[in-house]
Amino acid sequence: MDSLKQYFKSNIRQYGMVLALVVIMFFFQIVTGGILLKPANVTNLILQNSYVLILAVGMLLCILTGNIDLSVGSVVAFVGAVSAVMMVDWNMPVLPAILIALLIGIAVGAFHGVFIAYLRIPPFIVTLAGMLIFRGLTMVILKGQTKAPFEKSFQAIAAGYISGEGLSIAGFNMIAVLTGIVLSALFILGIAVNRRNQKKYGFEVLPTGFETIRALIVVAAINWLTLSLALYNGIPVVMVVLFGLVLIYTFITQKTIFGRHIYALGGNEKAAKLSGVKTKRVMFLVYTNMGLLSAVAGMVVAGRLNAATPKAGTMFELDAIAACFIGGASASGGIGTVVGAIVGGLVMGVLNNGMSIMGVSVDWQQAIKGMVLLGAVCFDVYTKSKSQAD
Repeated sequence: MDSLKQYFKSNIRQYGMVLALVVIMFFFQIVTGGILLKPANVTNLILQNSYVLILAVGMLLCILTGNIDLSVGSVVAFVGAVSAVMMVDWNMPVLPAILIALLIGIAVGAFHGVFIAYLRIPPFIVTLAGMLIFRGLTMVILKGQTKAPFEKSFQAIAAGYISGEGLSIAGFNMIAVLTGIVLSALFILGIAVNRRNQKKYGFEVLPTGFETIRALIVVAAINWLTLSLALYNGIPVVMVVLFGLVLIYTFITQKTIFGRHIYALGGNEKAAKLSGVKTKRVMFLVYTNMGLLSAVAGMVVAGRLNAATPKAGTMFELDAIAACFIGGASASGGIGTVVGAIVGGLVMGVLNNGMSIMGVSVDWQQAIKGMVLLGAVCFDVYTKSKSQAD
């Protein structure tokens, strides 16, 4: 029981937000007359919020260091604009254009990283300047106009599906169904291996009953999602991209030395430096990575709109930051998970979608999202003060 109590205590932020997401989903499912969780709308939720979730993964690393990046929305627009010039104006093939766009994102992130890590200019100032610079460059490149259309293969990144043509049974896309079964099996296997390793090295493990219930809930959620997708068009390509990013960055943050250095830097920079952490390099790489993921999000947005527009990416940085804080990241740094940031992004996405279905005005949507963000941060401060008191 002590291990279970300690587990809940250390994961209260994340589980609190998961519970909040479930409650919000049930609420909107009822008040929208069942529209929220229809297969078409579930797919729409993923497509609508994919860019926020991609940005939230990168933003989490910045927040773990105790900082933020205000430039990501402008970088999204800038990369979209450059992609349009290459593919629409210059007729460049899709693959080389994508690679160049990713390199541009890395260069932009490195540009910020040099000023932040090595010249010691506060990240708020550097990324605020970056927000203005790259928004201005977007206007210059597009000359205030919209550039379109992109090739179908580029659009597929954001709006395409993994085809299940010829593999449909009773209206179900079998690729999506099988994906749910495989992911469930891998999840259960992962829990079993992790539990065995914990026992092997003498760590305390969670009670078997609780572990089983938790696994069943996650497996049920996985299969509900894949079955919903199977009843519509199947698995969106962007969901595969997002899933890959979540796996990669969860591994980086939880299982690598670099990930531990990020947490150490956010927890106490001076102590981390005295412990041998190369804090400048870590900070540089974190912001370079943010540029890379901003480029990925930029191409997703451009592909979904099938156009590059001067106003693309407006307020995206605030959505990404809010997703991280709502998902349990600490405003002071050193605390947060990739999965938590995804949960926070989904909370924002479900709120947006549910209120839109209900016909709530954009003004009230902004106010309600602001209150949710404030509540999440207050919850973070309360739980942190309570744990310190204990």
